[in-house]
This record gives sequence, structure tokens and C-alpha cells, in this order.
Amino acid sequence: MAARLAIVAGGGDLPRRVAEQARRTGRDPFVVGLKGFVDQALLAEFGGPELSVGELGRLIQLMKKEGCEEMVFAGWLKRPDFNSLKLDLKGIQSLPRILAAAKKGDDALLRSVMDVFAEAGFRIIGADDVLDDLLVGAGALTARSPRPEDWADIRRAAEVAKISGSLEIGQGAISCASLILAVEAQEGTDRMLARIPDLPVEIRGTSDQRRGVLVKRPKPQQERRIDLPTIGLATVEGVTKAGLAGIAVEAGVALVVDREKVAAAAEAAGIFIYGFTEAELA
Repeated sequence: MAARLAIVAGGGDLPRRVAEQARRTGRDPFVVGLKGFVDQALLAEFGGPELSVGELGRLIQLMKKEGCEEMVFAGWLKRPDFNSLKLDLKGIQSLPRILAAAKKGDDALLRSVMDVFAEAGFRIIGADDVLDDLLVGAGALTARSPRPEDWADIRRAAEVAKISGSLEIGQGAISCASLILAVEAQEGTDRMLARIPDLPVEIRGTSDQRRGVLVKRPKPQQERRIDLPTIGLATVEGVTKAGLAGIAVEAGVALVVDREKVAAAAEAAGIFIYGFTEAELA
């Protein structure tokens, strides 16, 4: 019997897309939801358990019992409160090195957690290894492409996102007329976008005169098997309400969930989605 694929599901729609594709391709997904993040409807459909992020030992035992050899982390998470985290024995044993890694930033924290599972014998793969059409390629996903003024904002926001990413702050930034309007931190992309309409109209775009670009790119030290920049319908909605002209993500290292629906929503809203390359930023 073929080995099952374990899917550790956080928030958002990505875990469902990964689980559905795994099922279609005969990989027999074993979905484990993380409490406080996972969509309960996903667990109801796939019949998986729900665990605290600190129950590392129980998760390892369940995956071995279910015959899993590979695992994928899918969906968004927030850094847990380690003081109130529910831990099992393995979680307690692993906590000192996880806490030490956490002081170095989220990427180091994720690597430390992944090491626990790798040492237990599991091969960790990325969501894009299951959904091979998930990665955004180079060029436009929409009929619209960036205008010259949009390229100035793409380059400015991409520069800031790279710097903030290297400091473990976030993966995104918004620029309008080369002025940085927002930098993504722990609040996430959707909440960052929600702040833009409260800014003075003189420095931002509107639904009648769209200006500015949301840029998302991985942190320079990004662990590419987990937490890649992701856009979806909620991103398009947020960009639309913010009066921005478009979305730009780094080609080959960013994900789009529901590509056709996202592109259609962007077309309807009059915004562009573009996958930029490093060469285009020069």
C-alpha cells in the first residue's frame, strides 16, 4: 500500500486545495488540523484530528500510525504564546531549542520545528510539490500589466520587502508614487491592506484613480518548503478596497490559490497581477 501524505493544516484555503489534489492523485491525505487556525469544515470532510501546535509527539505518533512518510505544512499560522501553549512530552523536550530558534526569527523557528519531524523520519515537502500549478510564473496573470509608474512602485516595495524580510518582519510592502504606505508585519497581508483606506487620499489611490502596488516576496533566508508568500481572492478584495493598481509577487517563489478565480476577480476590479523576476527590478 502506498504511503499516505500528512497535511498539517493551518488557516486559509490552501490546506483544502492541497488535500483535494492529494486525493485526486491517489496520495491518500491524512489531514491534521491545528487548533485555532484550521477550517473545521476541512476536518469534517477529511476526517482528521485537531491538535495543539505544541503536541509534537502526538502528531508524530498519529502520522506513523497512519502510514505517512511525507508531510506538508499548508496554511497560515501565527507565532504561538509559548507561556500558555499546550505541550506533550515531545513538545516539552523540544521546547528549549525551539525557543532558542524563535529568538532568531520566524524562519529559524520554522526550521527548528521541521527538524523535529525530519529527525522522526518524515520527508517534508512544499505545498507546491503537491500543487504544481500553484507557483506564480513570470509575467502577467491578467490582461493588464504594470504601467511605468507601477514599475517604480514595484521596485520600491520589492526593495523594502527584501529588507524587512531579512529582519524577520514580513514578506510584503505597499508603495504608491514611490512612497511606502505600509510594511507587512505580524498582522498579515489582509490587515495591512485594510489600513490603506484610512490614509490621506492625497498619498494613495482610489477606486476612480488606482495607484500603488502590493508586493509580496519571500524573505531572503526563507525556508521554501513552508510559508511562501501566497495570494488569493481575499488579497484581490483587499487590494481593490485599498484603491491600489495591482499586485506583484516574485515569480517562481510565490503561490496563488484558485488561479482562475483570482485572475477573474482582478480583471473585474481593474487591477493587475504580475510575477516579477529579479532582473526586472534592476
